[in-house]
Amino acid sequence: MVVGVFGSQFMSILVGKLFEADMSKLTFVFSIDSCIKTCIYFAVMFIAVMIFNAFTISKYKLINLLTANKKNEEVKIKNPVICIIIFLIAISILGYCYYKVTIGVNELVTADKIIPIIILGIISTILVFWSLSGFILKVVQTRKKIYLKDVNMFILRQLNNKINTTVISMSLICLMLFMTISILSSSLSLNSTMRRDMQEMTPVDINLYKTANLPESYQNPYTGVVENYTKTQIEDSKKTVEETLVENGFDINNLKDIVEIPVYASNELTMKDLLKGIEDMVKMQFPQLRYDTPEEIIKVSDYNKIAKLYGNEEYSLENNQFIVLCDFESMENLRNQALEKNNTINLKGKEYKAKYNECKDGFIDMSSSHINTGIILVPDSVEFTEAEKERTFLAANYNANTEEEKEKIEEIFADSESSQFYKNIIEKGLEIDGMTKISIIESSVGVSTMVLFIAIYLGIIFLIASSAILALKQLTESSDNKERYMILRRIGVDEKIINRALFRQIGLFFIFPLILAIIHSIFGIQFVMTLMSVLASGEELLPSIIATVVVMGGIYGLYFIATYIGSKNII
Repeated sequence: MVVGVFGSQFMSILVGKLFEADMSKLTFVFSIDSCIKTCIYFAVMFIAVMIFNAFTISKYKLINLLTANKKNEEVKIKNPVICIIIFLIAISILGYCYYKVTIGVNELVTADKIIPIIILGIISTILVFWSLSGFILKVVQTRKKIYLKDVNMFILRQLNNKINTTVISMSLICLMLFMTISILSSSLSLNSTMRRDMQEMTPVDINLYKTANLPESYQNPYTGVVENYTKTQIEDSKKTVEETLVENGFDINNLKDIVEIPVYASNELTMKDLLKGIEDMVKMQFPQLRYDTPEEIIKVSDYNKIAKLYGNEEYSLENNQFIVLCDFESMENLRNQALEKNNTINLKGKEYKAKYNECKDGFIDMSSSHINTGIILVPDSVEFTEAEKERTFLAANYNANTEEEKEKIEEIFADSESSQFYKNIIEKGLEIDGMTKISIIESSVGVSTMVLFIAIYLGIIFLIASSAILALKQLTESSDNKERYMILRRIGVDEKIINRALFRQIGLFFIFPLILAIIHSIFGIQFVMTLMSVLASGEELLPSIIATVVVMGGIYGLYFIATYIGSKNII
């Protein structure tokens, strides 16, 4: 309890530093409620253990209790052929699960498809340990040099001695270690990526944009809902964002570094045209994509205005060239494949060739991560009609020196109680939208921090729980096996060999579930990173895995060493 009280303060500091929280108001806190609950929970566990132990012992005769430590547990799995068959079946099921979460991951789009794979993985893990424990002794017995060396036969018999209870516990420990590795690696990678992307993807204070050239009515192709627009909305859609701001009472002097550009879209250039050459393959992998959606098109000089404001790379084009900007990883890979096969497009009756046979980095919309699925840069010589203007986009900074001043300007766009501008926009139903640096950071740090904290917390809890279960199991067995080690001494076995035998026995118990957990994690982490591809990239995965290895090596290793020393003292 004392260690827990002070350890909780350390965890508060660690989590605060991890998520870059304000530590100036951190104070020492002792929670009486937490203390009382902890005592109650431990009391409940102890009482439950006492009841179960009393019930179990009451079923045995006294003579059986006196001689129990001299008897090996009955081994029910004796046929090695059956064990090998079950092992091969388990490996085959695991192989299928690994395939589904990596190569076939695009098919796992709903929970009802993911849950059966998880269940199969759990069952196959149990079968692996169930079959391994049955035939591993037989396999090693065929290698006489190994089996007869030192006291290896004693070690193997010890491993086989508790076979029935080991299977379930090893399987559970393996699954908890798998959860630890996957959760810690993925969440640390997510946190690192988000912190990096947050700085990179919010280069200015505000983005505002609105749809251009609204029709009288519009049917949503996804929902089928028809939306009708008023005359005021239609007229406003033909104006710039800056004009809309000024006309509705916003003081434009609140903004500086204002850059506003038009974004075009043409039915002559759709996603299908840009994925020409690989469209069949893409449709098989991503059947939900709408390939007839027009691509966003921006003239290169307009984009360069935004890029200069953002501090990003600016581009140049000849009159017959185009560039694809994309930073959403999975979409970028598809577009790169398409550009390698077909790097030309047709627009306004003219053919254009890609300046680069791969996507270049770039974006205009701020966000918490890289979500740009594609922007086509074309030469300034391309002439678009007013009807082809899809939206107008404005980027700017607040004309303020402190965070408090910036927050006051921000309230104008979001506070309906104090902002007349906001009221005017709502009353007229004007189609103006946007995002701000402050709101992006607040929303990301809020929800994502909570999710990350829970993930890291669960990862460490699973690690400690699995390590503790293994340690307690081995310490208990060492107490039960004390007489067996005394027999080794009586027949003249050297003390160093006995210690080495104990070390190997405990080491095998610790390493077996860890090996399978690592194999599970190799594929599990890939699956998680695929699901989180919008938020995280594989670039930050290696440092996260290294950090996970350090954490696991520290905690798991300490439990192993403590278990060995404790068992050594017992025997």
